[in-house]
Amino acid sequence: MVKSKKVLDREKRHRRVRVKVFGIKKRPRLSVFRSNKDIYAQLIDDTRGYTLCSYSSLKLKEKEGKNKVEIAYLVGNEIGKIAKRKRIKEIVFDRGGYKFHGRVKALADGAREAGLSF
Repeated sequence: MVKSKKVLDREKRHRRVRVKVFGIKKRPRLSVFRSNKDIYAQLIDDTRGYTLCSYSSLKLKEKEGKNKVEIAYLVGNEIGKIAKRKRIKEIVFDRGGYKFHGRVKALADGAREAGLSF
């Protein structure tokens, strides 16, 4: 399957951002992936190449009647709660080459609301 120019441009932006954004165990990287239907977030320790925790809109039970932005906020809130249980307070945010608005911003706001700082 041939990738569209839009997808190729996003991947190019993501590679450019990833040069600057690096997660360590004390301050992991919050990586965001957005599909048309769902949104995924994971905390990654790049020194070991290890995913510390992850959460997605697929795991949400209360998404009936909510739009995608509200669901993204809930995913951010849940990933923040999981990180707090693992004693992670600070992260670096990797927007995945997406613009920082809409669902990506809502996920970041939800994570901040749960107590993560970045």
